[in-house]
Amino acid sequence: MSNPVFNENVIEQTRILEGEPMTINGAINKTFVLLACLFIAACYTWYLAFNGYTDKAQILTVGGSIVGFILAMVIIFTRKAMNVLAPLYSVCEGFFLGGISAVYAAQYAGIVMQAILATFAALASMLILYRLNVIRCTEKFRGVILTATLSVAVVYLIQIVADFFGRGIPQIFTSSPIGIGFSIIVVAIAALNLIIDFDFIERGSQGLLEKKYEWYGAFGLMISLIWLYLEILRLLAKVNDRN
Repeated sequence: MSNPVFNENVIEQTRILEGEPMTINGAINKTFVLLACLFIAACYTWYLAFNGYTDKAQILTVGGSIVGFILAMVIIFTRKAMNVLAPLYSVCEGFFLGGISAVYAAQYAGIVMQAILATFAALASMLILYRLNVIRCTEKFRGVILTATLSVAVVYLIQIVADFFGRGIPQIFTSSPIGIGFSIIVVAIAALNLIIDFDFIERGSQGLLEKKYEWYGAFGLMISLIWLYLEILRLLAKVNDRN
């Protein structure tokens, strides 16, 4: 998903006049903390799934996705206790990703490691393009990416509703050329959301946001990385289905 909370109002309304401000290094450090929380939780669910504790793994996978979504909404709309809620969000998403990854790994050998490497390669690439000003996070850029992201969300929502009636959107969720093309587009949109995350962290530090917004920036970056990883998994699965 995109990060609609990363808008001008966040920076304009939360500048501080005194106290310690947000810094880029602080946001980076907190991103590593959230990644560690996610990784440990994912490894635990993965361990359960591949050691016969499938019921527990399924509970953590489903429960993690639901609780993670609830925590994300709380963080976005309240912006309170982020130093506690953001790590909890990462743990829940770790449970979810560990279970989902185990399902894909059982069907496609090596796909999880490929997806992880591709995700961090995309992160590094977007960061380089951002730092070199090859891609600039203008208002027009934000608008285009937000519109594209919401469009993808609507497509997924339509598919979820259609599933209840035993139907689905033709082609795009299959391993057909159209389906693979759709996944490539979605991966690109997810990757470009990282540019918005980088911009928020940089402008937040320049705009003297409160220290707690380091957690907010790290949280937004995690949302984009999790979405990007899942989309890369789907894309690789579609490609493997054609081999």
